[in-house]
Amino acid sequence: MFQKLRVGVIGGTGYVGQRFITLLDNHPWFTCVAVAASPRSAGKRYEDAVGDRWKIDAAMPSYVKDMIVYGMDEIESLCKKVDFVFCAVDMKKDEIKALEERIAQLETPVISNNSAHRWTPDVPVIIPELNSDHALIIEAQRKRLGTKRGFIAAKPNCSIQSYVPALTPLLDFGIEKISVCTYQAISGAGKTFADWPEMIGNMIPFIGGEEEKSEQEPLKIWGSVGKDGIIPAEKPVISAQCYRVAVQEGHTAAVSVSFAKKPSREEILSRWASFEGVPQKLGLPSAPKPFLQYLEESNRPQPFLDAGFEHGMGVSIGRLREDSIFDYKFTCLSHNTIRGAAGGAVLTAELLTSKGYITRK
Repeated sequence: MFQKLRVGVIGGTGYVGQRFITLLDNHPWFTCVAVAASPRSAGKRYEDAVGDRWKIDAAMPSYVKDMIVYGMDEIESLCKKVDFVFCAVDMKKDEIKALEERIAQLETPVISNNSAHRWTPDVPVIIPELNSDHALIIEAQRKRLGTKRGFIAAKPNCSIQSYVPALTPLLDFGIEKISVCTYQAISGAGKTFADWPEMIGNMIPFIGGEEEKSEQEPLKIWGSVGKDGIIPAEKPVISAQCYRVAVQEGHTAAVSVSFAKKPSREEILSRWASFEGVPQKLGLPSAPKPFLQYLEESNRPQPFLDAGFEHGMGVSIGRLREDSIFDYKFTCLSHNTIRGAAGGAVLTAELLTSKGYITRK
């Protein structure tokens, strides 16, 4: 009989941490046995630590309510109890780097929701359907860290997971230039309208660091595995603008793209319709089937209607048409705290478990 892997959630009281808690409820492969959070939560029952800050639209799972929250100074004790951890902490980047490497060196794999290690060369940044082969770099990372089973794998920026999956099946047409504007939900900032009322009916034309991430992280996703690290792709050139908008869940992207060899509209739609990745082929528990959907309606996709496609793990595409400057333009949408954050990390853990990188201690 399969014995579930024991999981810890570091940063378990925040928005993404709460998503992890809900997604791990009755998961067929994983069971959450420990939660860690900031000093204000340490030593409290999870339900008391969260208090009135539960932000998820589903009820808090009963399994976690009476768990005593670990403090950040108790990470070594937590690591003795778990087989691997998800990390989604709100700390300074250098502190996150040090924390995640310390956990890895305690021989505990880290699946990170944080951006701190995304540009560490030997840390794979994985969208499981797109670049599962990047897991091969874990062995080089283990040599650097001096570990046998510990490592760090990161998931990418939440907003690029709306449009990079739609572009990847088209790469062999020679994508040369991409212009993208993302319209990002307030949950991406860990907020609801109750605690950010000034966002009601509002839009902010700046999100710190997002444009740089949107222009650079896809190149690592589309890169290749080198001897000591992932070698980012040299092209396409990407120009990004990122806006915070009055939406609770769901990041939308308006994409324009130019090709070296322009495909027909029918070829693009066919690629999207037939695309599947390793998670679909392996039948991983959280894998959406299908991963991509194209919506013919001229007013779709919409966050309210489509962010929950395939339990929030699928990507919706619409409005494909020719462009007067680029070759084509279209719209993409994904659920930012599920596919773009906790759900994407859970699927990454499933992938790495299936490949033997994550095992029971």
